[in-house]
Amino acid sequence: MGLQSVISTFAPMLAGLQNVTFEFGARTIVRNATWHIQPNERIGLIGYNGTGKSTLLKLFAGDYTPSEGTVERSRSTTIGYLHQDLLSFDTNGSILEVAMTAFERVLQLEKEIEELGKRLEQNTEDEALLHQYSDALHEMDTLDGYSIHHKTEEILQGLGFANTDLQRPFREFSGGWRMRVLLAKMILQRPDLLLLDEPTNHMDLPSIEWLEKYLQHYQGSVVIVSHDKYFLDRMVTKIVELYQKELHVYNGNYSYYETEKAMRVELQQRAFENQQDYIRQQERFIERFRAKATKAAAAQSAMKRLEKVERIENVEIERPNIKINFRVDKTPGRVLATLKHATKRFGNLTIIEDASAEIDRGDKIALIGANGKGKSTLLRIIGGTEPFQGERVWGHNVDESFYAQHQLEALDVNNTLLEEMQLCGSQKTDLELRVLLGCFLFSGDDVEKKIKVLSGGEKARVALAKTIVSKANFLLLDEPTNHLDLHSCELLIDALNKYEGSFLLVSHDRYFISRTANKIWEIDEDRRIREFKGGYEEYVQWKERMATRAAEQVAPPPAPVQAPPPAKTPPPAPINKEQKKELQKQQRIFQQLEERIATLTGQKVRLEASLADPATYSDKTRFVQAEADYKKASDELNKALREYEQAFEKIMDLEKNQ
Repeated sequence: MGLQSVISTFAPMLAGLQNVTFEFGARTIVRNATWHIQPNERIGLIGYNGTGKSTLLKLFAGDYTPSEGTVERSRSTTIGYLHQDLLSFDTNGSILEVAMTAFERVLQLEKEIEELGKRLEQNTEDEALLHQYSDALHEMDTLDGYSIHHKTEEILQGLGFANTDLQRPFREFSGGWRMRVLLAKMILQRPDLLLLDEPTNHMDLPSIEWLEKYLQHYQGSVVIVSHDKYFLDRMVTKIVELYQKELHVYNGNYSYYETEKAMRVELQQRAFENQQDYIRQQERFIERFRAKATKAAAAQSAMKRLEKVERIENVEIERPNIKINFRVDKTPGRVLATLKHATKRFGNLTIIEDASAEIDRGDKIALIGANGKGKSTLLRIIGGTEPFQGERVWGHNVDESFYAQHQLEALDVNNTLLEEMQLCGSQKTDLELRVLLGCFLFSGDDVEKKIKVLSGGEKARVALAKTIVSKANFLLLDEPTNHLDLHSCELLIDALNKYEGSFLLVSHDRYFISRTANKIWEIDEDRRIREFKGGYEEYVQWKERMATRAAEQVAPPPAPVQAPPPAKTPPPAPINKEQKKELQKQQRIFQQLEERIATLTGQKVRLEASLADPATYSDKTRFVQAEADYKKASDELNKALREYEQAFEKIMDLEKNQ
């Protein structure tokens, strides 16, 4: 036994499956599976939709009991399980209160300390009460209980909630936002093993990026089920694949898995074919000689040998390697759509203001940004289904097709899946429609199901299939990958890359965006549409360069910030007085913002030191004030940094236009 084997044998285990078989009726999910989860592991659990990934997580969580074998858990192991069924949870409490229930003992101590304080006011000489009060304060300090409000707010804000949301009732929020609150609670509980079932499904890009950074420093082990390749690549160091009712382990991220899986499949296929050749040879020998007396014994021996052969499984094609093909009926003009001076408001909330944009033939645009920025609203404005102030000009010969959640309402619930697809006028045969539905996870007799019996996710996949089967030359797609598995996402990516038309899509799946888009749109702080001409990877690099430049310009506190060198702030070379005047104005703003950022950074550092001082927590008024000041300084600093970036961009734009 090698050294590595000896180490792994004695390594502590948080949880595991030992020779587990689990069945739903006549259907076997997993057979004789063994899997041990060690401390500090980052594992991606993958497999086609319907193979049983969520079922495995429920086995670990104790929701299911295996048919055979054992689920092992250390007595001290704590497990947090985030799954879609949690959406049924409801309460009258605010989202801050829901998330803070993670600190059960601290909340109990707060009540005890308050009660003991009241009793001491009435009897200051009671020594026993003083000891109880002192012990409670000590335990509160040991548990870092005075910072739970700050920690909870920080986690919720990282997951996309605004300060004004924190006191709103939990039940006011949609399912996706509720999941974020429950994820925040789970993160604050810090379980030894965190089981996350599609955690990014209802998150925007900033929240996903925040979660990535958090999980990279998480002290426990994490098992993630996700269809987001980008997320898996950045998060996991091991892949466990549920394939052919068995668990297959790959020691690497998702990209490593893809390469290694292809090699394993090829080796398995060769081994299967070689064994099949051997079996056929033996069967021919047995058939030829078992009736001959002189060879009967040899034939019997061959038959016994054949019976003892451990059969190699054929490479099962669980999902056929088929392609989705778009067809375009007619070629549009050079410009598909133009948006002029568009403004959209919902009450006091402004989504876009005086925004203009143009979509040209061949554009494949991803509209990205945080939730609440109005991405789906803008998609509907361009699609012509959302009223707004301004003008939308449709191009020549444009034939659009729109996919979004609200398209589900257009499905005829009394039709079967196949009948619904036949109504699209695509002139595809039933066989072709069946194959297309197979790409969207409907196989065999599924196509004969009525629309009315489908889940929300299944209806969404039907609506997406209808969009694709249309012969439109312009597609508007709102979160098209939300209910697809990894394989179906790849099929859709391949189809969109071959698509001869144009599209505008909203998605939080960075891998999907990076593989499909040639332009990136954002709704900026001025409520305008900012366009980046290039793919997602180039866009990310550009953003990083901008952030680096901004950081380089800010001197560390408390030293005063010097005026930026000429290389950082381009000298004006204006053509006319107006441009010169505007450039000088932006440079003044730029320098003022540098000074403000330095001041705010210094304030934040001093307040952080104050919050780290135990003396701050001995005085509740002082603590509350310090926490409020810290939050205010952080918000003002973030705002100043955004304005700083905008000023820098305006200077660069003025430079280019001269």
